[in-house]
Amino acid sequence: MADNNTHIALIGAPLEEGSGRRGASMGPMALRIAGVDSTLRDLGHTVTDEGDLKPVPARDLANHPKANNLQVVAAFARALDTAVYDAAHSGKFPLILGGDHALSMGSVSGMARHAADLGRPLFVLWLDAHADFNSPSSSPSGNMHGMPVAFFCGQAEFAPILDAGRPFVDPKNVFQVGIRSVDAREREEISEHGVNVFDMRAVDEIGMAHIMHDVIARIRAADGLLHVSLDVDFLDPDLAPGVGTTVPGGATFREAHLIMEMLCDSGLVSSLDLVELNPFLDDRGKSARILVELTASLFGRRILDRPTRSA
Repeated sequence: MADNNTHIALIGAPLEEGSGRRGASMGPMALRIAGVDSTLRDLGHTVTDEGDLKPVPARDLANHPKANNLQVVAAFARALDTAVYDAAHSGKFPLILGGDHALSMGSVSGMARHAADLGRPLFVLWLDAHADFNSPSSSPSGNMHGMPVAFFCGQAEFAPILDAGRPFVDPKNVFQVGIRSVDAREREEISEHGVNVFDMRAVDEIGMAHIMHDVIARIRAADGLLHVSLDVDFLDPDLAPGVGTTVPGGATFREAHLIMEMLCDSGLVSSLDLVELNPFLDDRGKSARILVELTASLFGRRILDRPTRSA
């Protein structure tokens, strides 16, 4: 991001089967129409659009009564694990265009493998209204877009979706910001495993800048890589209505941009998910355009340079 010329690999993941409704599969195309590629090129970066993944359902897996559409979601997880790992291993920045949040089962797992190769810990910044730490045994709905964090932390190994011996993310290396909807059992799991949660009350009480300074300092101290996963419903639905799981009281436009600007300055981010965009529910592309604007902030767009001030 702070690098003036990052080689960004756009990877489309038109997955909607992890959610409870249709439409998120149109997200990658909507982000392209909103100009995600041209915006990043205008900032001086090299952009390669790898196209959309089109995996065949994982017929080797049996259907699961509480993991809806397991075969399709597993196929995308496997494809993304490989695509993201290969992109990162070749020196590119994987930018995943979603698609529902179940796709992070694969994208984060691929980055965890890459981080392990480098001998560095992987941290995850989860910008979302939901904690997504369910497993089939705890999920009220069985929708797998509510399970990715538990999965890449090794707490949802209910089916052989990926290699059981793969690197996992330490739950204590997960920072969840903007949370405001958590299931009862999920709340217990988060507390038990030490996930760092900054809900909207924390944002209101201590401020987004304070939270991000703390997150960035902890990642830098550990020499970690950072994967950012941005769900449309992190934002207040009045600002970004194009999502099937709206929860009132989300982040403001400036809070979201502040996060991206601070992350850009940090130089820590190594991969990014843009997820849960449902153009069918959007207002004339409003949510897609906001996601592109936030991505631009992460990759260096700014109004004014910040001069170094003498004491």
